[in-house]
Amino acid sequence: MIGLDAILSIGEKVLDRVLPDPAAAAQAKLDLAKMAEEGRLRELEAQFKDIDSARDREAKIAISEYAPTINKIITPVLALAITGLSFILFVIIIFMDVTPQAKDILIYVLGVLSALVTQVASYYFGSSMGSKDKSEELRRTLK
Repeated sequence: MIGLDAILSIGEKVLDRVLPDPAAAAQAKLDLAKMAEEGRLRELEAQFKDIDSARDREAKIAISEYAPTINKIITPVLALAITGLSFILFVIIIFMDVTPQAKDILIYVLGVLSALVTQVASYYFGSSMGSKDKSEELRRTLK
């Protein structure tokens, strides 16, 4: 994993290349340094480590010959159930007559499920592989 100093260094090099205006690049570098001072970069680093370790753990379980089948299928089954339930609720709200009290509850539950579907989609179709590829490309570019 890349350390905080390396992230700052890479960030500054990227800003120099991406922002041709020296004033804008200088301001962006100050903002990046401020984020580091406030600990926000450490928080982001911890979040990305957590996400990466969860995906890595799941990948290891999926290919392990010793892991029980339930451990291999529980995450995709839950993802499909959340997505399916969300679509079912969409259909209920759109096409069925629902009392106003029940409709409020259904809309609330649908909001929660929609947030979960967003997380499921980002987990399965998110930028983890793309991010990994971009990180490698950045390292090659900056060397």
